[in-house]
Amino acid sequence: MDFSKFFTPIATGLALALAGCATVERPQTSAASMARDRTVQLQIFLDAQNFGPGIVDGNEGEFTGKALQAYRVAKGLPEGTQPDTSGIVPYTTCTVTAEDLAVLGVMAEEPADIAKQKRLPYVGLGELLAERYRTSRNFLAELNPGKTIDELPVGSVVRVPNVSRPFRAEAFPGSHRAAPSTVAATRNVVIDTSVRMLEVREGGRILAAFPITPGSAEHPAPAGEWKIAMSVPWPTFRYDEGVLKRGERTADFHMFPPGPNSPVGILWAGLNRPGTGIHGTAYPETIGRSGSHGCIRLANWDAATFYTLVGVGTPVTIR
Repeated sequence: MDFSKFFTPIATGLALALAGCATVERPQTSAASMARDRTVQLQIFLDAQNFGPGIVDGNEGEFTGKALQAYRVAKGLPEGTQPDTSGIVPYTTCTVTAEDLAVLGVMAEEPADIAKQKRLPYVGLGELLAERYRTSRNFLAELNPGKTIDELPVGSVVRVPNVSRPFRAEAFPGSHRAAPSTVAATRNVVIDTSVRMLEVREGGRILAAFPITPGSAEHPAPAGEWKIAMSVPWPTFRYDEGVLKRGERTADFHMFPPGPNSPVGILWAGLNRPGTGIHGTAYPETIGRSGSHGCIRLANWDAATFYTLVGVGTPVTIR
C-alpha cells in the first residue's frame, strides 16, 4: 500500500563498509561527475559524524548544507570552513547474497490485508540496498547503468556509496543500544520545525543533527517541552484513517505489524503526549518534502542512530 497518499506536500527549496566489500573508484568523465563525487564524500563524512545530510546522492541540497553548518557549530569552526574529505573513497561495491533476497517480500494493498501480514518487508532489492547505503534507488540506478537492481541474482556486484555504517535493518537493534538513563537525562533534543532539523545536545553542545519532517500545516508538531516516554524498536502501527485524514481517533482501525515498510519505520520514540512521537519512515525520500500528522519523522538509518543517543526521560523541545 502506498502510504505516501497521506503525506501533505509542502513547498521546499530542496535540491534534495560492508564487510567483504572492496572500495573502488571509477575514472571521472566530466566536471559534473567530479562535483557530484566531492559532494558524496562530504555527505559520507557528515553522516559518519552523526550530522545527517539526508540521502547520500551527490546532490548538495538543503540538508547537506544544514548538516555542515551544524557540524561547524558543534566543532567551533569558523563560517565557511570545509572539512577535508579528499581521503574518502566515495564508492564501494557489494555483492548480492542469498540472505539479501531472503528478507524481501510483498505488501498487500488494503489495510485489512496488510494487518494480516506477519511483517512489512522490503519489496525489492533496490529498496533494501538504498536504505542500507543511505541513498536512493534513483542514485543506485545512476551508479549502475544497464542494471535493473530489483532483478539481480545472488552474486551480482552493485556499486554503492561508501558509507561508514551501512544500515542493516534486519540486525536492528542488535549492537544499537539506547543510552542508559543516567546519560539520557543529561541530554536534550531540540526540534526546530521551521528549518526541519532535529538536534541532540548535551551541556549546550550539539552531539548530532538530523533532517526531519515535523508535522504539517493541518497537523503541526506540538510546540512545547516534552520528554521521551518510551523507545520501542520495531513498533506496531495503529492505522486509523480518521487520524491520518482528520486527526480524529476512531474505532475503525487496523494494527499493522512491524517491518522496514511500516509507516513508522524501525523505531517509535513516544513522547509524554498521547499519539506523538519521533519515528522512522518507509519513505526516506519524503523527509523534509512532505508533511506528517503531528509526529517527527526521520529516515530509518537516522532513527537507528537517534535510538543510541537518547532514552526514556530525555527532554524534547519542539519549537
